[in-house]
Amino acid sequence: MAAAAMSLPPERASELRELIQRQLVKMDVHGRIREVLAETIREELAPEHQQLSTEDLIKALRQRGIVDDVMKELKFVTDVNDKERISASKPSTHFVAREPPVLKKSDGSKMVDATTMLSICDPVHLVLIKTDAFGETTLVASYFLEWRSVLAAENGITNIAVELLGVGTESKVSVGVLNIRLEMYPQLSKTLSPEITNTQFTLERQKTAEKERLFLVYAKQWWREYLQIRPTHNTRLVKIFAQDENGVNRPVCSYIRPLRAGRLLDTPRQAARFVSVLGYERAPVIGGGGGKQEQWCTLLAFICRNKLTVVKNIRGKNIRHLKLVAGDCEDHANLLCSLLLGYGLEAFVCVGTKAKGVPHTWVMTCGTDGTITFWESLTGHRYIHRPINPDDPPLVEQPKPLYPYRTIGCVFNHQKFFGNCQPTDAVEVCVFDLHDESKWKPMSGEAIKSVCSPGAASSVPPFPPLCASAIDAAVTSNEIELQLRLLVSEHRKDLGLSTVWDDHLSYLLSPALAAYELERTTSVSAGNEEFQDAVRRAVPDGHTFKGFPIHFVYRNARRAFATCLRSPFCEEIICCRGDQVRLAVRVRVFTYPESACAVWIMFACKYRSVL
Repeated sequence: MAAAAMSLPPERASELRELIQRQLVKMDVHGRIREVLAETIREELAPEHQQLSTEDLIKALRQRGIVDDVMKELKFVTDVNDKERISASKPSTHFVAREPPVLKKSDGSKMVDATTMLSICDPVHLVLIKTDAFGETTLVASYFLEWRSVLAAENGITNIAVELLGVGTESKVSVGVLNIRLEMYPQLSKTLSPEITNTQFTLERQKTAEKERLFLVYAKQWWREYLQIRPTHNTRLVKIFAQDENGVNRPVCSYIRPLRAGRLLDTPRQAARFVSVLGYERAPVIGGGGGKQEQWCTLLAFICRNKLTVVKNIRGKNIRHLKLVAGDCEDHANLLCSLLLGYGLEAFVCVGTKAKGVPHTWVMTCGTDGTITFWESLTGHRYIHRPINPDDPPLVEQPKPLYPYRTIGCVFNHQKFFGNCQPTDAVEVCVFDLHDESKWKPMSGEAIKSVCSPGAASSVPPFPPLCASAIDAAVTSNEIELQLRLLVSEHRKDLGLSTVWDDHLSYLLSPALAAYELERTTSVSAGNEEFQDAVRRAVPDGHTFKGFPIHFVYRNARRAFATCLRSPFCEEIICCRGDQVRLAVRVRVFTYPESACAVWIMFACKYRSVL
């Protein structure tokens, strides 16, 4: 074996060593040697002997068949046709296991040196979430940690105390001090000096400050030119900068970056549905006046509000309850635009207004055939834009807009920014030919890239990948359904009514709920005929059937039940009186990434009609 190994080239010898080591680990040879060693010392050596010779150990291993077992697991295969043989007289020899492993030359196991890691300027983003007793979550702090100080730490370990500040209107208020211990694994072979790391940080800060200064100078010049086109442009919603959760002004383009969902979301429309089931919450405003508090969240801060907590259900059992992600329309639009860019679409975030001049953001995609599609991130609805030509004669029929948008000031993505410079900013008459500079004033792509491209120190850190749902849809559906049955029975008992549940009718409601979610996702209606036919067969002649479907983005059964009772149609079903009354309820939970979910509930009843 030693002679064969000596005839191998260095790379083959390395493969041989790796193969033998893998086989030893697989057979737990080291553990068996330790057992033999302990047994030999205990049984075969005199107490006065303090050392065990190599010959004694090998003899004991052979007696117990361990050496033979190892050799049997390896077999020698000679391949005279190997292209990598050293010479014709010395055919290369391969050592393979019974199931040959795939051996590849790779540097993946090698640790990059400290100098290379010092050039990685992406910080670690820490997000602090508070969850109350009712499962309500609140974003407390968002902090970008400079981790590279550990590269100059002795033994690769350092302790850092960071002060966490609040978010939004409390971004200058301290919420506490977090003690962090950083340790590098595996340890660096050579650490850097603190002078080197501090010099690197200083140079990066100077470079970033200069880039931000130059971009600010350019943005001011761009804005002056934009106002000179038409004085009324001063009233248009052209947003170049936006404050994040920490109160830091960032270029709006930095909030967008192509995001791929892996295998969690299959289509752009499914991505739109996912974003729409994330909770909507406007940033809180302190004081009156009805103004809108600006707070654009970075993606991690937006997503991380989606946390599991344990609360008590109405039967006293512990269940997992999820507080939905909450964000403003800008957060939803930024996330949807990033996902659509990940699917290869030309997507932009639109900034404008809805009815009554309410500021709003939505997403737009430009098709290769010129088709303009609006995507409402809060609902998942899609609208095809067909502009109205104000110069057409009055008798010419104009398309009627179905979308809720009124005006538009600018559009942007991670690489481009355009200000609307058409005579009117009304969406219905806007032409979205972004290459026509007489209609859309562009910003310099190089200027945007200098502060918004990946790796730029002033840009938002790389987006984290989306996480698969932690919710078991079937279990959660059953839990909510059982809770609703109990709530309905108690409610009817208070009214002096008995409750009889029809399990078969409840099951028949499932296809309808699946069809509703499919329609929300794809805008295609399917399966209604089968559902209606099944209900007709389940309802006897002379009986009446009533059903009420409703949709939620949370999984709190009591809250959902209270909402249902506010609908006269649902209350009529739940409080149904008559002859042979049978009630049914079906819950279907549809899960999405980041533990977001769409919850469909249908209450139904059948009873004998009495005139």
